[in-house]
Amino acid sequence: MKIYVVGLGPGGPEQMTNRAQEALKASDILVGYTLYIDLIKDQFPDKKLIATPMKKEVDRCRTAVEKALEGATVAVVSSGDAGVYGMAGIVLELAEPYPFLEVEVIPGITAACSGAAVLGAPLIHDFAVISLSDLLTPWEKIEARLAAAAQGDFVIVLYNPSSIKRHDYLKKACDIVMRHQNANLPSGIVRSIGREGENYEIVSSLTELREKKVDMFTTVIIGNSQTRVINNKLVTPRGYRK
Repeated sequence: MKIYVVGLGPGGPEQMTNRAQEALKASDILVGYTLYIDLIKDQFPDKKLIATPMKKEVDRCRTAVEKALEGATVAVVSSGDAGVYGMAGIVLELAEPYPFLEVEVIPGITAACSGAAVLGAPLIHDFAVISLSDLLTPWEKIEARLAAAAQGDFVIVLYNPSSIKRHDYLKKACDIVMRHQNANLPSGIVRSIGREGENYEIVSSLTELREKKVDMFTTVIIGNSQTRVINNKLVTPRGYRK
């Protein structure tokens, strides 16, 4: 009776950790969002696969717990890191009544780290990660977090910066940051990290960033007052050279 909660990393199998690979090999059943199951199904053709659509997170984690209680070894997969906006929390909550059920969380590379690597070195100093999705968090709380991070001069990583229903949320976020920071902060946009079509863009100001088209597969990193653009890469010095 065991559940692995596995972070797959940003994209292809080459970006998955060895520990994640071994956990998936050791599992009888792989459970996850349809897109993430599609990313790994060819690697594990002998596994039973259970895929559910978006907004069925609790259902898929409940299924994983039920299968584990029946005696199977189950892996619940998330993109990036399973403990960062992933499935680890839900699985642990649902497994609470069964203390004998072993749950092991396997870390992966979250989009903040993989996106930062594409952009250069923007996270060398303190940073904050904020999701702009208000599906589970009220916008007023997201707004307060953006304002606090901007006031603290944090580099800000934005997850879920836009969707069909939230097409103007990046604009809103930039406007909030500009109330507390210089509008000329450089930033970076990374699309489809670790997957086909990966590309990045350095943006010279928040006024320019607020007009950019982004989606759920985009990660945005807004620099702080020290962030610079060096040879088309985003760099936040920590002060070592001083």
